[in-house]
Amino acid sequence: QVQVKESGGGSVQSGGSLRLSCAASRAFGHDYCLGWFRQAPGKEREGLASLEDDGTETYAASVRGRFTISRDKPKKTLYLEMNDVKPEDTGMYYCGLGICPPTTIPSIVKWGQGTQVTVSS
Repeated sequence: QVQVKESGGGSVQSGGSLRLSCAASRAFGHDYCLGWFRQAPGKEREGLASLEDDGTETYAASVRGRFTISRDKPKKTLYLEMNDVKPEDTGMYYCGLGICPPTTIPSIVKWGQGTQVTVSS
């Protein structure tokens, strides 16, 4: 069974940057991809960014232009570069493995445990 684990969360000031990582425990089928999701306090979990096997990137409007998704395929690791973070970016960030493209909650078959990001004013 594939396991995914996020890391890199923490506290950061508004306007700062943070880089999150998501590592898969083993290789997974070519039909599956990794994506990033966020659940803010009092909000539903939402998709933030996804990366398909062919390199196609998808971003939520709230993070487009500020966050960048990337991957290291040999290391089976997904990254989320967060720039110019805002207080509303505060929340639990999750990595999800799902059928490509991993853009929706129902498409995810394996979730990581999440990593907390807190942005202070």
